Amino acid sequence: MKLVSYLREESDQLAILVEGQLYNTQELHPDLPNNMGMFLMMWEDVIDIAIKADADLKAGKHPGSAKGISVESVQLLSPVPFPTSCRDGYAFRQHVAAARRNRKVDMIPEFDQYPIFYFTNHNAIQGPGDIHCMPDHFDKLDFELEAAIVICKAGRNITAAEADDYIGGFMIMNDMSARTLQMEEMKLNLGPAKGKDFSTVVGPMLVTPDELESFLIPAKPGHTGNNYNLKMTCKVNGIQVSEGNMGDMDWTFAEIVERCAYGVNILPGDIIGSGTVGTGCFLELNGTGKLNDPNYTEQWLQPGDVVEMEIDGLGTLTNTIVQEDTDFSILALKKNV
Repeated sequence: MKLVSYLREESDQLAILVEGQLYNTQELHPDLPNNMGMFLMMWEDVIDIAIKADADLKAGKHPGSAKGISVESVQLLSPVPFPTSCRDGYAFRQHVAAARRNRKVDMIPEFDQYPIFYFTNHNAIQGPGDIHCMPDHFDKLDFELEAAIVICKAGRNITAAEADDYIGGFMIMNDMSARTLQMEEMKLNLGPAKGKDFSTVVGPMLVTPDELESFLIPAKPGHTGNNYNLKMTCKVNGIQVSEGNMGDMDWTFAEIVERCAYGVNILPGDIIGSGTVGTGCFLELNGTGKLNDPNYTEQWLQPGDVVEMEIDGLGTLTNTIVQEDTDFSILALKKNV
């Protein structure tokens, strides 16, 4: 099942997507909530009803009073417009190893010992469309090609063996990054925070695990949880710059959820990202390019750039970089010492 949130009369409307048509949930069945927040809160009570409605739609039946609306005719929001939190993991060894190699430091052994994550600004979650950036963001503005999950039921101290049952669905994630802000703050051994708090993009839809069963592959040796053979790409202005595969995750989402939930309540609506796939950002690509050729010309995102991310089965997430009409700079506020 593919779930979409879109703007309807100044509010977020939940719909099921079938063959390019959106069907409002509350019109499919009176017990289905009309927004993603309530749908996730009521997940165990409503998921079977929604799956039945989805199956009917795919069979050419139109349950309830639902009428299709072209997905091209609406403004898509984040599939989860108001997440309860947003964490981002660090699951792809290839990306971590390449980034460290490019900095001429050894691979950190702790990567293979336990999965890690950081919290980012869940109020800056957005869906397809414009990404508004301040002047300082354009000082090495970057994308990060990732996948993400949303939690569909509350839990605590969840083991990896049971964690896949807490995953409501999968989305594309673009963890936007202002690298100069990020690198400056991390010198103080905190962050990333200000370099990443302005926009995290997810979408264009939430795809439930049953849609992806044909893509299931074994987890890496010594790891636990579902893994999926899903090609991942990113294009900037129509030119492909990144390619990877969700199946290359060394730490599974189940293992990341296990760590997230240790001694902590995870809640319906929590978003958790995978971390960057190998080759999945300009920071890594530029570092590799300069390592191989000192004259390599770095590339960073610019005003007007169009970023398109695609993951097999999860759709295409498209955003345009927009420059705010201001010259206000927090980098300029730095004290001289």
